[in-house]
Amino acid sequence: MPNYNLTYKPFGGNAILIEWPSEINESILYDIIAFKNKIENEINLQDIIVGYNSLVLVSSFKIERIHDTISSLKELYNQPSKTKIHKTTHWEIPVCYDQQFGIDLEEISQKKSITKDKIIQIHSSTIYTVYFIGFLPGFLYLGGLDEQIVMPRKSTPRLRVPKGAVAIGGSQTGIYPNESSGGWNIIGNSPISFFDAQKVSPCFAKTGDKVSFKSVSYDEYKMIKEKVNSNVYQLKTIL
Repeated sequence: MPNYNLTYKPFGGNAILIEWPSEINESILYDIIAFKNKIENEINLQDIIVGYNSLVLVSSFKIERIHDTISSLKELYNQPSKTKIHKTTHWEIPVCYDQQFGIDLEEISQKKSITKDKIIQIHSSTIYTVYFIGFLPGFLYLGGLDEQIVMPRKSTPRLRVPKGAVAIGGSQTGIYPNESSGGWNIIGNSPISFFDAQKVSPCFAKTGDKVSFKSVSYDEYKMIKEKVNSNVYQLKTIL
């Protein structure tokens, strides 16, 4: 794995921002994850926040000797990793692209001069990578979207996007884990739960995991939804 020329900046009084080159690719992602694992093994922090090209290290107290801390982090980055290779899971997410859910499919179809069926076929046949999780708890930012269906975010966001909405925003795709406002283009809905605060791991996925979407009919969607509501649905993984 290559070493990158990172930048280190104070981020308020008790945090440090570490930045990689401004690109979205898996080499950078896995370098971020590897460095995060090193830091977790060596330094006691309140939180480590992962972004597409960054880590934010949050201390529970003010960092007094910021330049010394940054020097130590630079040394740590260049040390060989003592941790195991990051293990990932490939999740299969059911999605219903029915017209009642895919409310922006027609607009995408017209602007891209591609049929709605082709959009669905492309979206559901791609393997995506989880780059990070936010802006809502459980919102998976997925990279790897086919260029044929890249679509800019809406100039005027919707005030209410339903829970489970599967959407495209620029070169990314993702799923709204709860109802919220949002400006992404909605193409379907997933019946599963992406965040449950009652569980030990509230979000089943983690940074670096893979995601594939499986197109399901509306009847299949309703059956899965019933199982999810009864806490008997088992999310599938791909080996």
